[in-house]
Amino acid sequence: MRMSRSTIGTVFVAGALGMTLTALAYPAMLGVQNTSDSPSRIIANTRYGPLTEADRDFVVKVRSAGLWEYPLGEMALKKGSTAQMKEAGKHLIVGHAGLDELCRKIAPELGITLPNQATPQQQQFVETSAAQSGRQFDTTAANIMRVTHGQIFPSIAKIRANTQNTLVRELADLANDTVLDHITVLEKTGVINFDQVNFQQTTPPKLPKEQLTPPPPQAGAPVVALTPRPDLNINTTSPTPSPSTG
Repeated sequence: MRMSRSTIGTVFVAGALGMTLTALAYPAMLGVQNTSDSPSRIIANTRYGPLTEADRDFVVKVRSAGLWEYPLGEMALKKGSTAQMKEAGKHLIVGHAGLDELCRKIAPELGITLPNQATPQQQQFVETSAAQSGRQFDTTAANIMRVTHGQIFPSIAKIRANTQNTLVRELADLANDTVLDHITVLEKTGVINFDQVNFQQTTPPKLPKEQLTPPPPQAGAPVVALTPRPDLNINTTSPTPSPSTG
């Protein structure tokens, strides 16, 4: 049976998207050699408040998200077939540069080691999108990112509600605004398949942990920084809702 390009794109999104927010096994932090199954376990007492496993994993996940969504934003700016897709690309670039800057600022204060590469699954998202062009690129890239942003949104709220660490709280505040902005601009592209997105957000396929974990940085390697782009003149902290009709 032959499959259309649009069908192939849908199959990829349905089959390859896993729960980006699965707890990361990132033991080389804070002297912790093993992680437990209790996200609320306090792993360090800092002058900014206690740091839990969930807090640490959240910082790592925000950093990891930027390492693939920022380059995909650059790709959307270049390859997007509509003004709306290019606009989404600008928001992804600026938003993740801001989040990355805050991650790099607070990580040393909390003793958290940041990855320099996205997870294997996230790298595959970029490669799959890069292989498309025109309208198919827009559809593939926008739907992948709408699913992952939809998955992380509830987790941001949970961290914000529960964390006792003021630096993690600051990151959660910024992430909440940024992710809401990105969801909004992605929806404005007009290519989101909401039925498929909602299904994938709530029924992600189970992938091996190594596919969902960013590789640890090499010893002594400088921390990769995402380049700020004030020249794009984009505000990602106060999204404008899409107008409704009917």
